[in-house]
Order: sequence, then C-alpha cells, then structure tokens
Amino acid sequence: MDKDLPSIKKWVVLYPVYINSKKTVAEGRRISLEKACENPTCAEIGDCCSHFKVPFAIEIDKAYPRDFFQRGRVRVLLKKEDGTPYNPAIATRKQLMLRVAELVPRHPGRTKKQESASASTAVPSKSGKHGKKKR
Repeated sequence: MDKDLPSIKKWVVLYPVYINSKKTVAEGRRISLEKACENPTCAEIGDCCSHFKVPFAIEIDKAYPRDFFQRGRVRVLLKKEDGTPYNPAIATRKQLMLRVAELVPRHPGRTKKQESASASTAVPSKSGKHGKKKR
C-alpha cells in the first residue's frame, strides 16, 4: 500500500462471518439475512474493496474469535486523515458490509464455480449397509 496511509491497527475490521447468510446473528452475522451472501471469502471481500477504491489489507492468519476455524479477515480504511471518506457512497462500516454483500455474489470467481457445478451431472450413488439384519 502507499506510504502515506496511517497505521493498519486503526482500520475497520471486516470478517467474512459478518456478511455470511449461513450464519445466525448469535454466530456473528451483522446484516440482515436477505442482504447477506453465502459463504464469502477474504479474497472476494478484498476484490470488492478494490472495486470501491478503498484501501484494504487481507490478514489470512487471523481468526474470528467466536469461530476459531473461520480464518482470515480484511482491514479497510474508510476515511482519510481529514475525515472525508475515500468513497463518498461508503462512509460507515455498515454501508461497507451491505455494499460488499451485494457485490460478492457477482464476483467472477464465484460465477465460474456455479457454472461448472451446474454443468456437471450428479450420479446417484448407492448408500446404506448391505448384509445381515440384526435380530
């Protein structure tokens, strides 16, 4: 990033759990279920931040405290030194979460995954045990 940016410690933290529609409010979701997206990743959130032209940093080694196996977070700088926002449409962390959640489902990597998943045909597999019944 640029040298004139302030310390990353003061930046807004955005965990993927905050906008995940698969999580409940108790598990850490911070926006409404209708506006949330399904299983966002840090890379997708970072790409959305670059689309909005706001400085960001991805921290892969960090974990969400409520769910320690959920790895990664994104730090975002919303405002300049003088207090004006980098993007006038995004002034608060709530607006950032809503905008990112709108954009993540249209992410190029995500649309390719959905196309390949729908193209492959699912073959029904035999399941269950075969053998002697218990008496």
